[in-house]
Amino acid sequence: MSCRMYNPPHPGEVLREWIPPDMTVTEAANALQINRVTLSNLLNGKASVTANIALRLSAWLGTSADLWLGMQNQWDLWQASRLPRPTIKPLVRDAA
Repeated sequence: MSCRMYNPPHPGEVLREWIPPDMTVTEAANALQINRVTLSNLLNGKASVTANIALRLSAWLGTSADLWLGMQNQWDLWQASRLPRPTIKPLVRDAA
């Protein structure tokens, strides 16, 4: 399976656009009922969207949790695709 050929944004970058400009990180964290540092780390690309956070974002923003987890997976796959990996030989299965 191949990754997309572009560098997708970290979900925290996208989330920044959803939060109203006049809302503080503390206010947004309170609305999500999470720690301010946790939200700050997510917004700065230093933390990942977990299933728990995805469900909270879904409830708060009226999106699906899959949206946020999908963004996280795309970002993680892109990052992993840029790391060195050993050559893996495909599994050969006997014909039945």
